[in-house]
Amino acid sequence: MYLIGVVTALRDEASCITSGSIPFNEKLQLSDQTLLWLSGMGAQAAQVAAQGLCHHGATALVSFGVAGALHADLKPGDLVLPNAIASDQAWPVDRAWQQRLRQILQSSVTVVDGVLADSAVPLTDECSKRSLAESTGACAVDMESAAVAAVAAQMGIPFVAVRAIIDPLHFSPPPALLGAVYPDGRVNPLHLTRLVLGRTVQIGTLIKMGAGMRAARKTLTQVTQLTGPNLQFQTND
Repeated sequence: MYLIGVVTALRDEASCITSGSIPFNEKLQLSDQTLLWLSGMGAQAAQVAAQGLCHHGATALVSFGVAGALHADLKPGDLVLPNAIASDQAWPVDRAWQQRLRQILQSSVTVVDGVLADSAVPLTDECSKRSLAESTGACAVDMESAAVAAVAAQMGIPFVAVRAIIDPLHFSPPPALLGAVYPDGRVNPLHLTRLVLGRTVQIGTLIKMGAGMRAARKTLTQVTQLTGPNLQFQTND
């Protein structure tokens, strides 16, 4: 018997897996085969989630959510199924699991592999994205997958990352907007209104960000619909 533990940082990511109520920073049993943990953003939160899922019996881990593009060819909604995570060291993924996902999904969405880079902070400009791509050879970046991969390696269990592009190389959320976001990705409406009225954040920027999230969510929802509750995990026996 196996049990998949899925880590998501944002509520918008988690809601692509289930339409039910999702608690914050605790495990949610989705089925006999799947647990979900909405962790909040960043490596420390993701590590706590991954460790918590293992404590509750997870025998495989998934980092599920959105990523920023580091390559000009990637656009919002493209799906990254990386073959490694680049952080302070390279963390591998379970290639057989990754390839099963790719075979099922590639006829419905644009799927790319390659390296997924780790970042301790959100990247808010094209220059920083290009710099990370050059130093790591990565095609995309997120803030949680390396932490989840590290826990999986420590526990000796399979790991994959499933990441949909939310922002292209040439566009990133402005730094000022980060202060208007709660840990689970929800927006503080009063703070956001002040930013817009003060013209610190432009309406056009918000529209573009919203379009990117919708494209990413559409892809992530397709992933869960096409792969089922166990995300095509299979035991070796």
